[in-house]
Amino acid sequence: MSGKSFGEFLMELLHLYDVEFVFGIPGVHTAELYRGLENSPITHITPRHEQGAGFAADGYARVSGKPGVCLVVTGPGLCNTITAMGQAYADSVPMLVISGVNNPHENRSGNGYLHEMPNQSALAEQVAAFSHTITSPAEILPVMARAFAVFEGGRPRPVHIEIPLQIMNMDVAGLALPAHRPRFSLPQASMRDVAEMVALCNASERPIILAGGGARGAAQDIRALAEKLAAPVVMTISGRGILPSSHPLAVNATASHQPVRALIAQADLVLAVGTELGQTDYDIYKDGGTVINGRLIRIDLCQQQLNRNFACDLGVLSDAASAIAPLVAALPERHRENALADQAGATVEAMFAMQSEDYRNANAMIAAVFDTLPDAVVVGDSTQPIYAGNDAITIGAEGRWFNSATGFGTLGYGLPAAIGAKRAAPDRPVLAIAGDGGVQFSISELATAREAGLPLTLLLWDNACYGEIRNHMVAADIHPEGVDLTSPDFALIARAYGWEVARPASLTEFREVIAEAHRERRYLMVLGIESLKKEE
Repeated sequence: MSGKSFGEFLMELLHLYDVEFVFGIPGVHTAELYRGLENSPITHITPRHEQGAGFAADGYARVSGKPGVCLVVTGPGLCNTITAMGQAYADSVPMLVISGVNNPHENRSGNGYLHEMPNQSALAEQVAAFSHTITSPAEILPVMARAFAVFEGGRPRPVHIEIPLQIMNMDVAGLALPAHRPRFSLPQASMRDVAEMVALCNASERPIILAGGGARGAAQDIRALAEKLAAPVVMTISGRGILPSSHPLAVNATASHQPVRALIAQADLVLAVGTELGQTDYDIYKDGGTVINGRLIRIDLCQQQLNRNFACDLGVLSDAASAIAPLVAALPERHRENALADQAGATVEAMFAMQSEDYRNANAMIAAVFDTLPDAVVVGDSTQPIYAGNDAITIGAEGRWFNSATGFGTLGYGLPAAIGAKRAAPDRPVLAIAGDGGVQFSISELATAREAGLPLTLLLWDNACYGEIRNHMVAADIHPEGVDLTSPDFALIARAYGWEVARPASLTEFREVIAEAHRERRYLMVLGIESLKKEE
């Protein structure tokens, strides 16, 4: 091809937007887009399934703060990525999915074109901020800017851009890159907003802070506010670690259980920062037991979210840092008494005490991870130890905890998302936790980690069943059909992919094994974690 291909231009444009990595699987319907990768500084990572590409992009985005980018083929490639987009949509994760699409006259024709779908954009837009079909090469410029406006200027969510085959083949030598990429500012609290928040805080005697994933970028400001108000900080699952568990005001536990609900109910002022106040964090059992009796301030990037689930007294459209930092600065420097302050630690202890023995053992294992590797990134699938940690967790000072057990609630997420996380933070210890059922959705991604040179540790909970679903069915007096599993020899599978295997006999040995794996950059699968017991 003479001149410049559309694929070459696209990679130059992505590089202009600071994209460093692309996750995808090439096909005949995207081969022309790959023409631009050969001379591009962008690194391509090839998962073994497009769902794995999406999950890896999700994990990369959560740790790096930059959008994860996927490049997938028309039809089945996009369909396979939809589940990952759904998880990212539910958790407000920035993800750019670029796919091919058949030429306009081929869609809805019924003539049997390869990957023919009547309207794949309509499918994608169900789990995206928007889905856009490019109709001319030049159109990619404003559409890319629109995508990054979503990622950087508001509530981040996936965006889908599809490119017809005929455009991929066009010569775009006359199309010029902009001199620089546009930048986007997040909404910020007004002076009036800050003044009203100050007044409500000063009038409060028992304030509490609810911090969600949207508050992660304001962790230091949240800490300063909590200490000024002597206010406990209840962190959602996406917000875990905003305050480390060692902080006396930290409540790394779910409001779906009575101990945390009782704490919230006593507050005369609730500051909800970057949280949907949604069901999977505050009412997982759908009993309506989380009650807010005090005044409610909500700080969120999304206007509509300011009054969903719980009606607010003051809604502040702002990113967390731009609202909390001036609030901290405006509050008076004086010692405050807060009757809730001394209850934070006891609330978390009550959560641990009410857990089953299996959950307590799982939480002891998780605590051992953060005790050994305080800055670990722990990425979870939907599996019993993750549910235990979501209920209550002891997290390290610089640790990170996220998983797919909330929001969209997917299986197969843990391993590929950990690969993306490791790509974003190659020097930090990254561990995935998955069950024997969920890991088989994506176990082939063991090859991706090796191929991409991203050593990490996979902690595999092998209880020969979908344990949580089995427990639910039994409790509901439903015969547990379809939940018992015949597991493969996971050790053989791991070694076939070039991974090492460990089966520690105690938590002490477990600590040694994971520390050594990180220190020596090993690809390690740890088996038998479901048998580890809490050491009294």
